[in-house]
Amino acid sequence: MKVKAMLSTKESKVVTARPDTTVATAITLLKQERIGALVVSDDGDHVQGILSERDVVRALVDHGGDLLNKPVSDLMTRAVKTCTLDANIQDVMSEMTHSRIRHLPVLDDGKLCGMISIGDVVKNRLDELEAETTVLREYISGHG
Repeated sequence: MKVKAMLSTKESKVVTARPDTTVATAITLLKQERIGALVVSDDGDHVQGILSERDVVRALVDHGGDLLNKPVSDLMTRAVKTCTLDANIQDVMSEMTHSRIRHLPVLDDGKLCGMISIGDVVKNRLDELEAETTVLREYISGHG
């Protein structure tokens, strides 16, 4: 399965924040949207970074409460792993596992068009396994 097919089954909205957005505003967005990461972008199309809950927690240790007034550009991960719409889900799962990341922005012609999480990938794999199990049960019982 390709990323494009997986994205077609979920909401395509990608939550972004400008680099000068305060961390306080960004974590409010994370809470309101019930997400674990947001893309940092000036224009909503080009990925400049990603800010995850993990980035915030790590920065909290270094900066304490002063963290809330800092811009997200001070905390964001700049070397962002991305994928394309025609990427294979197995490859994406491997990259997320290898890189120990839980969110992957999806690009189409270099522009942001979606975001997939490790939860999306796991759900997809569970759905595949359930379908395979159903086919095998039907085959074994002679109904296939």
